[in-house]
Amino acid sequence: MEAGHPPPTAGQFVVVGGGIAGVTCAEQLAIHFPSEDILLITASPVIKAVTNFKQVSKVLEEFDVEEQPSTLLENRFPNIKVIESGVKQLKSEEHCVLTEDGNQHLYKKLCLCAGAKPKLIREGNPYVLGIRDTDSAQEFQKQLTKAKRIMIIGNGGIALELVYEIEGCEVIWVIKDTAIGNTFFDAGAAEFLTSKLIAEKSEAKIAQKRTRYTTEGRKKEAQTKGNAGNIGSALGPDWHEGLNLKGTKEFSHKIHIETMCEVKKIYLQEEFRISKKKSLTFPRDHHNQSVTTDKEIWPVYVELTNGKIYGCNFIVSATGVTPNTGPFLCGNNFDVGEDGGLKVNDHMHTSLPDIYAAGDICTASWEPSPVWQQMRLWTQARQMGWYAAKCMAAASVGESVDMDFSFELFAHVTKFFNYKVVLLGKYNAQGLGSDHELILRCTKGQEYIKAVLQNGRMMGAVLIGETDLEETFENLILNQMNLSAYGEDLLDPNIDIEDYFD
Repeated sequence: MEAGHPPPTAGQFVVVGGGIAGVTCAEQLAIHFPSEDILLITASPVIKAVTNFKQVSKVLEEFDVEEQPSTLLENRFPNIKVIESGVKQLKSEEHCVLTEDGNQHLYKKLCLCAGAKPKLIREGNPYVLGIRDTDSAQEFQKQLTKAKRIMIIGNGGIALELVYEIEGCEVIWVIKDTAIGNTFFDAGAAEFLTSKLIAEKSEAKIAQKRTRYTTEGRKKEAQTKGNAGNIGSALGPDWHEGLNLKGTKEFSHKIHIETMCEVKKIYLQEEFRISKKKSLTFPRDHHNQSVTTDKEIWPVYVELTNGKIYGCNFIVSATGVTPNTGPFLCGNNFDVGEDGGLKVNDHMHTSLPDIYAAGDICTASWEPSPVWQQMRLWTQARQMGWYAAKCMAAASVGESVDMDFSFELFAHVTKFFNYKVVLLGKYNAQGLGSDHELILRCTKGQEYIKAVLQNGRMMGAVLIGETDLEETFENLILNQMNLSAYGEDLLDPNIDIEDYFD
């Protein structure tokens, strides 16, 4: 029997979300205010912590992400109190957060870092899986062991990795663009990487460098069907390591890409039988174009907007994310961006007093530097969480703080198909219109370098492979030096451009 609600807890600072942005924010606040309690409200028993952080250059950073039990965070920072519960409601006028466990938490400053969830092409279809976090990646692995053919929808980082890692299973990859990896690459880089897809993969499995805790063995009550899969934090660049992504068949790669189309309709087995439509076999090779009807019976069928129908064991929806603004919008007048995120200004402040936001949940709504753009990536979640803490700290003592340098230049380093990939500035000429030029250098199987120039100045770059050019290019973009005089020589392998620009 409980008598009424327990008295509300009050924290000078309350942070919602146990992903990279929330944990980074809480840690920074804990360091700034060692005698204040920092409340971190998270729906999941594991949090995501940044480890092995390295500042590679002025703006490029590399780090690992570890899933840890929240007790480890409390051990490291005695003034962080983790509250393991989802948020039920935010009462912004009263500066109060209500959690699912019936408690209330008063705040002076609040930072919302509740992340984003995968957009599913169809909600509630048992054959459609979204992959966003470690738990869903493991669920995917379980399904895959029984699969002969799967369909992957989407063209972002997770789709790219999946297609490369899956073995022993036919993969039909559906993308709405003309070439793979559209969010990261142009057609040239896509071509460079696709050749690696077709080549046999070397068997060298790299040692996995993350420890994983999953919520598997923990309390399963929270995972009712209603909110299953709503709470995990985002996956990062080597999420598939340590997962054995093998299907039932004994071969390495069988991939067929359907470009410039999307899913039109999904049929369950019985619906498809009644529809009297015909599905296609897996396209064997490009030369023999005779299309044959599939004799095999599949659990699910997908009709694409290009008119083709394929059967498969299941569908992976990897088409991006939607900010998790759910419990916060009701009764609160937030300004929301077109992408569904909470709009923040250049101090990570939302449109409501004393409420900040960082990471995937927010939409950067300041006038950005001409060579920066928001992407929902781990690096930006860390930078935003760190900077939000700095802004909250300054505001609470009446000081102002300068915009963090990491927002001067977009910079991201990751791995695709085992190549190091560095993206700088407007690497895909985003927003530059037709008024730009590209300079390329490509050594098949080794490196791919693209510089984006506008009016003789470097605006962005893609570096695939061990090019060692990231610092030089970063400087050229930041100092906006006029490079017209160099022309194509800028990327001449016999000229060491670092000598020019150090």
